[in-house]
Amino acid sequence: MANHPSALKRARQNEARRERNRQRRTRLRNQIKSLRDALSKKNRDQAQELLRPTLSLIDRMSSSGLIHTNTAARTKSRLSRQVQALAK
Repeated sequence: MANHPSALKRARQNEARRERNRQRRTRLRNQIKSLRDALSKKNRDQAQELLRPTLSLIDRMSSSGLIHTNTAARTKSRLSRQVQALAK
């Protein structure tokens, strides 16, 4: 365990960030999962309704560094394509 005051503070900060990132990652995964669930059930209206907030959440998590920028772009592209295919 850390002994210096600055190291103790750093440990507290790391713990807080870890918890915050864990909550954000869970929220992101649940949002993506609900959109994929709507896609698998071929529920076009629900999928289109969930697409916009999901893409927005992916962008926010990417900008905060929670997920890599390319991972975010790839996920957004795939989800958008799937919703568009369902709309046809």
